[in-house]
Amino acid sequence: MVDPGHNGGNASHPDEINKQVFIGNGHKACNTTGTSTPDGYSEHAFTWDVSNRLAKLLRAAGAKVTLTRKNDTGVGPCVTERAAIGNRLHADAALSIHGDGAAPSGHGFHVIVPKPVGKNAGIVAASGRLGVAIRDAYRSGTGIPSSTYVGKDGLDTRSDLGGLNMSTVPVAFIECGNMQNPGDAAKMASGAFRQRMAESLVKGFENYLG
Repeated sequence: MVDPGHNGGNASHPDEINKQVFIGNGHKACNTTGTSTPDGYSEHAFTWDVSNRLAKLLRAAGAKVTLTRKNDTGVGPCVTERAAIGNRLHADAALSIHGDGAAPSGHGFHVIVPKPVGKNAGIVAASGRLGVAIRDAYRSGTGIPSSTYVGKDGLDTRSDLGGLNMSTVPVAFIECGNMQNPGDAAKMASGAFRQRMAESLVKGFENYLG
């Protein structure tokens, strides 16, 4: 399962995306609008593009792939429903694609893996292996360094993300770069570089599933 973060219609539907949902250890908003580069290239468009490039490559390699949303003009789905899609599919692996919106001075990528929050306890170890496989392939394939501002060696472990907490299949998130940083933003806005990102993520899946 490939999860393109956010959605293009979220900003115009605040009531829907701000609805509180239970994420295993508390409540959070159904979804958010995401960030953008200083030039206005939105995170939802970035994740939609990278996810579709990734899905095309995975399918060409023989994988069965489901995306959590059908276009870049809709609303949601909620983070809990995104996890539920992977759960219903009994996905071998799930990856959520994002771009970060941190301080412009920070740069680099990081992969987020779950802490045990009850429902997901059985997939925490496998998710950690998936996260390492994605991190290693992405760093090698893109040349983007590990984040300078969060996590350790390109990995971060969190218990506050519904997509991780509510998953019963191996799952990881990747913040492909910091969209507020000019250097990262230039790469993320390049179609050729987004293709390189997708190719690197395919290698991560292959190494994990291999």
